Amino acid sequence: MPKLSVQARARKIKLLLFDVDGVLTDGKLFFLPSPAGSQPSMIEFKGFHSHDGASISLARLGGIETGLITKRVSETVALRARDLKLEYVYQGVHDKRTCFDEVVKKAGLKPDEAAFVGDDVIDLPAMRAGGLAIAVKNARAEVKKEAHYITPHAGGDGALRDAVEFILKAQGKWKRVVEAYIGERSPTGRS
Repeated sequence: MPKLSVQARARKIKLLLFDVDGVLTDGKLFFLPSPAGSQPSMIEFKGFHSHDGASISLARLGGIETGLITKRVSETVALRARDLKLEYVYQGVHDKRTCFDEVVKKAGLKPDEAAFVGDDVIDLPAMRAGGLAIAVKNARAEVKKEAHYITPHAGGDGALRDAVEFILKAQGKWKRVVEAYIGERSPTGRS
């Protein structure tokens, strides 16, 4: 059986799952001590790129469901996921392959209809399980080696947007989706 091209793989995608640290963020973790007199703990914060946020809306308009699978547990990530209205949010996951398989099943899809975006070796099992494995530009060498597609931008710098755009263009939906996205944000009666 001939090997599928990356565009042929992308044409099948109906579900896009991704890691957080190193994909939605640049991978840096920032911690602040809690205020004096409060319960001892730390406040974690992360930076997210607006292009990646817009990509979730674009994916939705293109009929692609989205979700995250991450090993860390973070209230910051939970807030961002709610803000983006992600369909699937899994934190504290040590076995990303099993979680990926469960999400694909829950979505009623076949594995080749799902893609995973990763940056480090912990993401490889999920990347291998789907139909399209995507690595961000600054991913580890082992991850890039197994990816079908490598984004032009680094994690935290619009890499998820690159992935969504690549998939939607392969599916022939890009121009229609962009017009629909612009139309949603334009005042009524104006172009």
